[in-house]
Amino acid sequence: MRQQLSGAIPLALVVLIAITTLAPSATGAADPTGRRSLIVGRSVDGRPITAVESGDFDSPARVLVVGCIHGNEPAGIAVAAQLMAAPPVPELDLWIVPDLNPDGVAAGTRGNAHGVDLNRNFPWRWRPLSGLFFSGRRPLSEPESRSAYRLIQRVRPEVSIWFHQHLDLVDESGGSLAVERLFASLVGLPLLRLARHPGSVVGWENHAYPRTTAFVVELPAGPLTPAVARRQARAVIAVGRAS
Repeated sequence: MRQQLSGAIPLALVVLIAITTLAPSATGAADPTGRRSLIVGRSVDGRPITAVESGDFDSPARVLVVGCIHGNEPAGIAVAAQLMAAPPVPELDLWIVPDLNPDGVAAGTRGNAHGVDLNRNFPWRWRPLSGLFFSGRRPLSEPESRSAYRLIQRVRPEVSIWFHQHLDLVDESGGSLAVERLFASLVGLPLLRLARHPGSVVGWENHAYPRTTAFVVELPAGPLTPAVARRQARAVIAVGRAS
């Protein structure tokens, strides 16, 4: 079933409305339309990290979407906002984390408030890195990384899609090539294999849960147009329905 997504609304307003109206509390109570919101953790500076679950809560078809992990690469938040505003999808359990790094987004920095690159802070092949890619004092040293880790362990998504910028491609990240190829074709981006990075979240997911698929979508530089955000959101739903 083709889902109709919301039209153009300013990004900050869409995210605020979606989060506050879908879930008035952190307890995770479901609303009548098949949506609920949970605070799954807090950032270094205490900002809430919210996940919205939408659709069929009992479906084995589970998809996780993370709009932003690097604070200076926030375009995927617009995709998350489109998904939160869309009607719940039957037979799909969709989990949406608009922003895993709210401190970095607020500061316009790649890392969190400790200067840690969250995408170098996961356990698989973690090693100490410094500078822009500072990987933290140890794996999962950061509250944001631990929030994602716990959520993934709880949900066990069949497909996880992590939005980055600014390369304008879909990364062949090591899960199902068919899933990655389908998503790339739906959004009109090339499918290319990027370098593997120590401590990356998709590397950890694909290693820890080998029958699932986690991959990176590199959006273009700058904010997304509403049309591009809607196209990305429709592709998420299509891949979830096909999985």
